Amino acid sequence: MIFPIIMIMVCAALGGGAFLFIRLSDKRKKQVAAADGQQKTANEFVNVKDIKGKYLYTRDQLVLCYLKLNPLTIDLFSKGEKQQLVKQLTANMSGIQHPFKFLAVSRPVDITPLISELSAALATSDPKQKELLKQEILEMTTFALSGEVVERQFYIVLWEKADEGAEKELLVKAKDFAGNLGDCGIGCEILEQQDIVRLCNLINNPAYMHLEETDFTPSIPILGGGVVF
Repeated sequence: MIFPIIMIMVCAALGGGAFLFIRLSDKRKKQVAAADGQQKTANEFVNVKDIKGKYLYTRDQLVLCYLKLNPLTIDLFSKGEKQQLVKQLTANMSGIQHPFKFLAVSRPVDITPLISELSAALATSDPKQKELLKQEILEMTTFALSGEVVERQFYIVLWEKADEGAEKELLVKAKDFAGNLGDCGIGCEILEQQDIVRLCNLINNPAYMHLEETDFTPSIPILGGGVVF
């Protein structure tokens, strides 16, 4: 009778020890992961090493270049015109053999020029027109603050391995891509340093709305400590 009781106690002790060991190991792994997260900067989190000129350099040894597509409204196109545009785009883009990424981003509409125009019109309006203009300004401001008015912006991302001469080759690809789109009536531009910073903020910074100032140096924050969300 004593031997079975001893075996039960030994098994219970071994099971409890194994359970305690597993719990402590999991807790230690979480502490190490939290410590690693606290030491990671915002730039490391978004994989951005540097931004210079027309290029973004990543930490995994890539060079990126961005094209911004100008908006094109096809709502007023006839069915034949839409088919012609599709055929022309297909023909022009069939020669592109390198990979690229199509990026669509939503951002709040900048209504500052419209508000300025309406405010300037107040000085030369009669009382009735002033009342209508004030209501329009109030309505537009309410829409802007609510965040319900957004616009879609479209980008093409090209990249190369960060080897010698990669920037020159990437710029040639970007110009060829822009030329092919231009032949189809779709305007686009190669983003410069300031515009690339704005795009990075728009994608990776949830608190970012729209950056208009010319000083873009402090736009991408670096977190010295704390957990990166």
